[in-house]
Amino acid sequence: MDTGTHVVMGFAIGGLATLDPVVAESTATSQSILIASLIGSQIPDIDTVLKLRNNAVYIRHHRGITHSIPAVILWPLVILAVIYPFFPEANLLHLWLWTFGAVILHVFVDIFNAYGTQALRPFSSKWVALGVINTFDPFIFGIHIVGLILWGFDFHPGYTFIAIYFVIFIYYLIRFQVQHAVKTAVKKRIPNAEKIIVSPTIKFYQWRLAIITREHFYVARAYGRSITIFDEYKRVEIPDHAVIHAAKHDKNLAAFLSFSPVYRWEIDEYEDFYEVKFIDLRYRSNGHYPFVAVVQLDNEFNIVGSYTGWIFSEEKLRKKLEIIPD
Repeated sequence: MDTGTHVVMGFAIGGLATLDPVVAESTATSQSILIASLIGSQIPDIDTVLKLRNNAVYIRHHRGITHSIPAVILWPLVILAVIYPFFPEANLLHLWLWTFGAVILHVFVDIFNAYGTQALRPFSSKWVALGVINTFDPFIFGIHIVGLILWGFDFHPGYTFIAIYFVIFIYYLIRFQVQHAVKTAVKKRIPNAEKIIVSPTIKFYQWRLAIITREHFYVARAYGRSITIFDEYKRVEIPDHAVIHAAKHDKNLAAFLSFSPVYRWEIDEYEDFYEVKFIDLRYRSNGHYPFVAVVQLDNEFNIVGSYTGWIFSEEKLRKKLEIIPD
């Protein structure tokens, strides 16, 4: 989820904690839990700082080890080490339990996005991405804001957020049903679909689709059960070519391939260099595919430039690569 939603969920955990009798009887415990819950609802995303290094490192590691099982166990202990000295009268066990709950909730809700997490590490490096909730969901964020407003008007925060989370649970079930209906509609339209990658959008009934068959890739959009196909590409295996083998040693392309489940590729040969481009088919926007990996190699197949990330114009891509072909 987005940062704002994680923040309001941190407040929600603090509100739910007031139902705990031990917390309700101790001001120090309730205050420390609210602060720890806000930190716990954010700390798994500390790997966002990797973007300052480069996109390849960020793409390969974001929502990776920081969302793993060992991290979920470790983060509450780190937070307690920071928070508890300021609240020595707080109940340590209950402070840990609610902080642990905030961290778990963060990782759990991220699983439902299209991006997903590596929440099963170290047992599996597979990305768990259920693709039913958009990274920012207006309903989920909005209903949390309603809960915080009611809390401000002296409604009991524990009972308020229990009711809200029951509503959100029903909302998730409905989203799964809508996603299933979309996949069923795709199967009717393209019976030979081998894999259907469904990505939610900010609009409730709109979904991005990347569909894989034995011979083709389809890029489509669903509105309810109505499927609109925008692009169709012949599915061509990556060639056994020296320039491809050399390009795969590039860190940017390696990061792209570790993350993208469906893409097409291009090889362009210029007078003094080659350009290899991989294009993710999941993120079509206004007729453009912004998530790419590009590697440029000289005639001896030495890598001379590369980039991976979201680019919305060819000019910006050329500036990133610092090589502009004639």
